[in-house]
Amino acid sequence: MTGRALGEVMDELGGNALAAARVLARAPAPVKNAALEAAAAALRRNASVVLEANAADMRSAQERGLGSAMLDRLRLDESRVEAMAAGLGQVAALPDPVGRVLAEWTRPNGLVIQRVSVPLGVIGIIYESRPNVTADAGALCLKSGNAAILRGGSESAASSRAIHACLVEGLVAAGLPASCVQLVPTQDREAVGYLLKGMTDYVDVIVPRGGKGLIARVQQDARVPVIGHLEGNCHVYVDGSADLNMAREIVLNAKLRRTGICGAAETVLFDRAAVATHLGPVVKALLDAGCEVRGDSTVRAADPRVLPATEDDWYTEYLDAIIAARVVDGVDGAASHIAKYGSAHTESIVAEDRAAAERFLAEVDSAIVLHNASTQYADGGEFGMGAEIGISTDRFHARGPVGLEQLVSYKYVVRGSGQLRPG
Repeated sequence: MTGRALGEVMDELGGNALAAARVLARAPAPVKNAALEAAAAALRRNASVVLEANAADMRSAQERGLGSAMLDRLRLDESRVEAMAAGLGQVAALPDPVGRVLAEWTRPNGLVIQRVSVPLGVIGIIYESRPNVTADAGALCLKSGNAAILRGGSESAASSRAIHACLVEGLVAAGLPASCVQLVPTQDREAVGYLLKGMTDYVDVIVPRGGKGLIARVQQDARVPVIGHLEGNCHVYVDGSADLNMAREIVLNAKLRRTGICGAAETVLFDRAAVATHLGPVVKALLDAGCEVRGDSTVRAADPRVLPATEDDWYTEYLDAIIAARVVDGVDGAASHIAKYGSAHTESIVAEDRAAAERFLAEVDSAIVLHNASTQYADGGEFGMGAEIGISTDRFHARGPVGLEQLVSYKYVVRGSGQLRPG
């Protein structure tokens, strides 16, 4: 960017993305798949380069004093690089979402009308510390026929550049423009503002992926539609009918498998009917595993190590080994608590009573609801989508994991034989 104004650089990215989007929208599935497979091969071949870049990012992040959750998101190892490469292959193996006839009918006047899936156009993705988003977002945009402008966080800049180079290698090998997936070449914070406010002539949708501060800014400042979620305040409700061992294992996994992801449980709710049987063992297991528990008076009575919960705790997305715990009156109490304090992200019920489970699944209005499973399954890869750009808590267009099908819109194609509309 030496000697060039930020706006000039960003506008060039936008113009290149528009041109690439026109090519990509017409690209047949085998060509897009070939690009993804070639990118996966490049990622495997250059794994040491990616890991070396990530090591530099990790050293810088540690020097800057980033927290453990952020460091975990940033860190790559051989298995995570392989997971990225495998994700590219999985996306390639999925059906092409572009050009599908979603509906078709013939009018009495002989007009044949089809509703056909089409790409959104140019998607801007703004994300923080997770370098794997570079691969996931690039792959999903490519397969869904959308050009992508990626703006990763400064803490993952070297990792993202190394991964992006592999994506470009795949695009070029398949004969597609390298500008189908572009990485903003500067860490200047003004680039985010320009992408949000100054590129309405180029960008059709913005997808943020990161912490509350980033997503709040994007939702406030963006001049184009945004797909995303502000917080992941997720809940596990332990019903009185729950199998104790299952409840204990699900709560532990939902909270502690990875505390820094948006699908991590932040509150556990206990049915009043489960206090005598389930509350003590589950809370003890959390505490023994190193998780801080903040509870109401009933939960505190179960174990002296429990700290008192405040009203703010019920709203809090900790992204750490901390969980809030409360006793509620059955499914109704759980649903009421989630409706008041939750973020409409992901909620789980542990119950053997199928009627109670079905009530919970029907009445809790979150993007993802689960029965007898960990909230950490809130992930597009786990849903069989190959990868995801993020989780949406919106109610329009996309909700839940944002995968291929959520990155296309549709248009109406009408075929006639000379019909004229009567006056």
